[in-house]
Amino acid sequence: MVPEPSSPVARLPEHVAIIMDGNGRWAAERGLSRSEGHRAGSLRLSEIIEACLDRDIKHLTVYALSTENWSRPTDEIDFLLLLMDERLRAERRRIFRNRIRVCVLGSLDRLPPALRLTIKQLQMATANFDRFTLNIAFNYGGRSEIVRAVRKLMRAEPNLEAVTEERLADYLYTAGQPDPDLVIRTGGELRLSNFLLWQSAYAEYWWTPTLWPDFGPELLDKALDEFRLRQRRFGHAPTDSPRVSGR
Repeated sequence: MVPEPSSPVARLPEHVAIIMDGNGRWAAERGLSRSEGHRAGSLRLSEIIEACLDRDIKHLTVYALSTENWSRPTDEIDFLLLLMDERLRAERRRIFRNRIRVCVLGSLDRLPPALRLTIKQLQMATANFDRFTLNIAFNYGGRSEIVRAVRKLMRAEPNLEAVTEERLADYLYTAGQPDPDLVIRTGGELRLSNFLLWQSAYAEYWWTPTLWPDFGPELLDKALDEFRLRQRRFGHAPTDSPRVSGR
């Protein structure tokens, strides 16, 4: 169902999604290893989660590892897997203190057993938390998510007439959550990279050349300020209200 258009009133997005791009370039500019760039990016994420909590944003989805990233060097992938496990464990106290529901979007099949266990335990322990939802897209691809959802829907609804957009959405990783209102990409690239293809159909987009480890709360506020000025039409006829076009 297409939402009704909204007015450019002072409002915040309920759901922000971020493509966290630029860790490797950030490290290269400083003569550091890519692993050090990824670690800096993970610490930046902790700061942005706090900023979202302070601004009463209810859902944050971040792109941490795509299905295509497995083609990277083995040592880099191994580090990312270890870093994911390390950070989830390190953030447990913050997660429980702030009642953050943690959801990992993507297939767990290819992940090491220890990481799968950490993820499953944390998801189960936080399933009923309702202050804030943190979605971590890890071993995630938008196209594969849609294929997975179609297969699950067809097993549940063999009658083709029962297949609707609303029913398909019930089988996505984000089932039961609102679609992203705002998608942010750092690092200067202007593409979606197979991220939340279904859910982002009517999202507003905001790009910045800033590399992810340098993306602080002040840039998050800049994106939110521009979001407030946009009139979300969802395909409806435009009004005389102004639009904001750039970064």
